[in-house]
Amino acid sequence: MTPERFESLVRELVDENPFAIRPFLKVARLRFTAEVPTLAVSREAAPELLVNLAFLEEHCRGDAEVKAVILHEFLHILLRHTEGRGPLSAAEHLAMDAVINALIHRHVGPGASAMMSRYYQRAKGVERLLRAHRGAEVTAPNTTMARAWIALYAGYLVVDDIRELAETLLPRVRTFVFAPGELLGNHEEMGRPLPDALTQALNEAMRTMDGGGIWRAPKSRGLGIPSYENLVHGANDAVRAWESTTLKVLRKHLRPDAASRATRLVPTHSVLPVLSPRDRRAFVQTLWSPFLPASRWEFDVERPLGTAQVYLDVSGSMNAEMPLVIGLLNRLRRFIRMPFWAFSTEVAPARIENGALITRTTGGTSLACVLEHVARTQPESVVIVTDGYIETIARSQVAQTAPARLHALVTRDGSAKELQQAGIAYTQLPQVPT
Repeated sequence: MTPERFESLVRELVDENPFAIRPFLKVARLRFTAEVPTLAVSREAAPELLVNLAFLEEHCRGDAEVKAVILHEFLHILLRHTEGRGPLSAAEHLAMDAVINALIHRHVGPGASAMMSRYYQRAKGVERLLRAHRGAEVTAPNTTMARAWIALYAGYLVVDDIRELAETLLPRVRTFVFAPGELLGNHEEMGRPLPDALTQALNEAMRTMDGGGIWRAPKSRGLGIPSYENLVHGANDAVRAWESTTLKVLRKHLRPDAASRATRLVPTHSVLPVLSPRDRRAFVQTLWSPFLPASRWEFDVERPLGTAQVYLDVSGSMNAEMPLVIGLLNRLRRFIRMPFWAFSTEVAPARIENGALITRTTGGTSLACVLEHVARTQPESVVIVTDGYIETIARSQVAQTAPARLHALVTRDGSAKELQQAGIAYTQLPQVPT
């Protein structure tokens, strides 16, 4: 794990924005250090996300697991900010970590929480709640521990429930008892006040959240908003679902763009006649072979970030979705080949300034002008955002755009009939809230 690769994963998290993490990542500067055992957030006026790369290198296998550790530290700060009481007991520290790991397991996926499963694989007693259960461990849920384990990872138990269970099984002490690094994240400073910049970022994240599904009495701990199912659900669920689906489709259709100034790190490897500390097979071969074996070296190389040529339907029938579409395109501009294009009955360059779309429109809708523009400019990948209310398109018109790869994003209330008949692949987006 290199600093450059970690920074690349942070940029991806900003775009993906799980658990509304974007405000936090924008104010917390990165600093790589061995002074912390895992990850931590400093409490200075200019907060820093302190990262122990050696820890990530040793314990994380793949990008999803690294992102899970970042999310774990963020949720530490967010939940502590939400709860806002004095120093935690050992049972409360454990309960908070268990709920955080369960949240990540449910909402980011087992691939992300696999790191926690390995990290706590030898945990005993109530500390096993820090990882997802394996089937054989709860096949006969006739014990309090087994029932709690199942309920926690199904989302039915909150911090207070796990704390009460842990208090019966851990020493009854008021101070921190876990050794540094025994639990993920920065537990030692959880009682210290947060700097203003971090507090404001967390308040921004909390605008669409409360403590529901985290604390037993969220109105006394969080913002007092009526409770939702859990932390990741809130008033803007439909917006986040729409953005997430659109982002996934857009990324799926990215193609390498040598002109892109944005870059990403891509893992690769090379075989060299020099022993690598990670190639155990080559090392073992030296014990019996008189020749120095070729060894596999893994490293990251910088590649231009892929982009897609985007066409946005600015006809009058798109008015309801337009504010959200503009906001999303503005966020995803580093994935879009600039200028991006607007179309009604003709294609025109478009830009976003101060949150407003600046382009020209004739008011009607025609996909033929887009296909002609694609055939002329010959991009590798094209994403068309439309409600689908277009004229009938002949397959021969689509064939003229080859070898460009076309994909349409159709609004929830839009029609995909004409796109289907023309043989244009599409994705129907979730309902956009009014």
